[in-house]
Amino acid sequence: MKILILGATGRVGSQVVSYALRDGHHVTSLVRTPDNIQIMDKNLTVIQGNVLNKDDIECVMSEIDIVISALNTDSTNTLSESMPLIIEAMKKENIKRIITVGTAGILQSRTTPDLLRYQSSESKRKSTRAAKEHHRVYDILTHSELEWTIVCPTYLPDGECTNMYRVEHNFLPESGTVISVADTAKFTYQQIKSTKYLKSRVGIAY
Repeated sequence: MKILILGATGRVGSQVVSYALRDGHHVTSLVRTPDNIQIMDKNLTVIQGNVLNKDDIECVMSEIDIVISALNTDSTNTLSESMPLIIEAMKKENIKRIITVGTAGILQSRTTPDLLRYQSSESKRKSTRAAKEHHRVYDILTHSELEWTIVCPTYLPDGECTNMYRVEHNFLPESGTVISVADTAKFTYQQIKSTKYLKSRVGIAY
């Protein structure tokens, strides 16, 4: 499979790259600083560019089967500004499937079901800026024709891959408070072969 991975230098994205290469897929990554990619592999193509540049996005979409975005918010509007460009480029190349990494803040609240978690007392985070940016991306994907999945981890420390996590459609698993980067990356990567969570958010936690 030919996979485009955006955010390949980040904590989750870099591990998704490793999983994909380990299974023999061809990975293309679009990064601002290619030197930040520490992996050397014959199946890895690293292209310098910016997700906010329409031409750069269109350039890396050629012959791609599936898109995985693990882009960070980085206190900017990069996520929401790049997603329309990504969707348009995918449409031109007739690519249907996209998997993104979001945040548990955009899952539905259990205490106030008509609100998202970041909008309710269920969220303990003081700042809602990142969640609002992920919310904008969620809205954009909802109105697209893509076969999207948003993986929504809660507190995300580094840690080992345990394969012992819980997942749930549109909600954070009850009493879930933490999930490692490694398990989040593994689950995100596994969605390339799954249709279980199409057009859905999926909460992940221990």
